Amino acid sequence: GAGKSTLLTIIGRLTAPTSGTVTVDGLDVHRAKSQDVARILSVLRQENHFTARVTVRELVAFGRFPHSRGRLTAACVAKVDEALDFLHLGDMQHRYLDQLSGGQRQRAYVAMVLAQDTRYVLLDEPLNNLDMKHSVRMMGQLRRAADELGKTVVLIVHDINFAATYSDRIVALREGRIAASGTVDAMMRAEVLTEVFDTPVQIHVVEGERTAVYYR
Repeated sequence: GAGKSTLLTIIGRLTAPTSGTVTVDGLDVHRAKSQDVARILSVLRQENHFTARVTVRELVAFGRFPHSRGRLTAACVAKVDEALDFLHLGDMQHRYLDQLSGGQRQRAYVAMVLAQDTRYVLLDEPLNNLDMKHSVRMMGQLRRAADELGKTVVLIVHDINFAATYSDRIVALREGRIAASGTVDAMMRAEVLTEVFDTPVQIHVVEGERTAVYYR
């Protein structure tokens, strides 16, 4: 692949870099204490498989572990409640994960990283296995997290039109290197995307929004 997931896991301290350093707000994430990193940076990987049977609320509470070390304070409970409410999970918080649909489970995992209450949230392909309806809903909720909660959300997504609709900036990787990066307006150009994807791309403007067409 292009190296998107690898880059995200290196930034999130889940994979060690072969050389160089990674800093977030001046903190060297691979030299700092795990607890210090977990207070500014949260990561949600593609592979989310809980072998234990947990409820939605229990899962979301795991996001508070860097702050509570397993003993939830009143402040932690408040953050869990906020995350559940933000992603509209309050009515299913006592249901078990294996009782939920794929879209509901994904919302629960995102609520967990939001409960961690970090400035930076890294998400590795959060739209995986979601249908169109739930993909649109998920991207809207992540946009809200940036706008209403002040989060910097960094996510991997394969659909350039999703990226263009909801993002502030787009970074395109190809063969382990940055092929192009910039604002949505700068990136959503036929010549840029044709070069990045190595396939003909046309740009159409629909209701004032640039849309990439690459199916023909």
